[in-house]
Amino acid sequence: MMLEDVFTRAKEEKRTAFIPYVMAGDPDLETTGEILRALTNAGADAIELGIPYGDPLADGPTIAAAGMRALQNGIDIAQVLTFVRVLRSEFAPIVLFTYFNPVYQYGLQRFANDAAAAGVAGVIVPDLALEELTKLRKLLLAKDLAMPLLIAPSTSYARAARIAKQSTGFVYVVSRMGVTGAATAPDFSPLHDHIESLRKLTTKPLAVGFGVSKPEHVQEVGPLVDGIIVGSALIDAYAGARGEVAAARAEVFIKGLIQAPARN
Repeated sequence: MMLEDVFTRAKEEKRTAFIPYVMAGDPDLETTGEILRALTNAGADAIELGIPYGDPLADGPTIAAAGMRALQNGIDIAQVLTFVRVLRSEFAPIVLFTYFNPVYQYGLQRFANDAAAAGVAGVIVPDLALEELTKLRKLLLAKDLAMPLLIAPSTSYARAARIAKQSTGFVYVVSRMGVTGAATAPDFSPLHDHIESLRKLTTKPLAVGFGVSKPEHVQEVGPLVDGIIVGSALIDAYAGARGEVAAARAEVFIKGLIQAPARN
């Protein structure tokens, strides 16, 4: 399924798409598989699957720690792509979340080829600037892989327009300044104006992430956007558990969040 189809289906059902984030290989790949199956069964529309990296600039403490645990397990791009390729049919559409350095080291063309062969729906590379993404974007699009781009609250209107134009699949709206995380109570009030301005720039789906962690957050943000992304709070929910126990905790947590009100 193409990423655009995920949002089209949710819109037809008058609801906001839900996209949980999971770090591949934390605490192990077998548990990751159990969690992804549980999230799919719980109603996730798509799943962001993180590839661990040692210098994750956009990641807060929870996701960074999950990445370090995965790295200690020896998890790398090749293993994640093989994991997805073998089990792809069991999960909701997968969007890889990685950083440019490991992709560069792997080889841009090789990465695009193998990501497509694995059956992923798209790739997010948060540290790749708009001026530097042309080559990778072209390679991904040639393989029918989406490349959602991030727009931060501090992004100028003119630059946001350029980012939205280049973004494919959806536009990733960062709800606040800083890194990911659920520890600080977010203030979503500025997001209302931010989303309104972005609606004037693009008709592409808008999915908001960073700081969404509770049902009341979903209730507040859900009517504004086309998709909601939740990562740190989900990882916290199953931290320290493995296998079916971790999957059960993830499923309970996600079911508690997938209560977004109908779109206005």
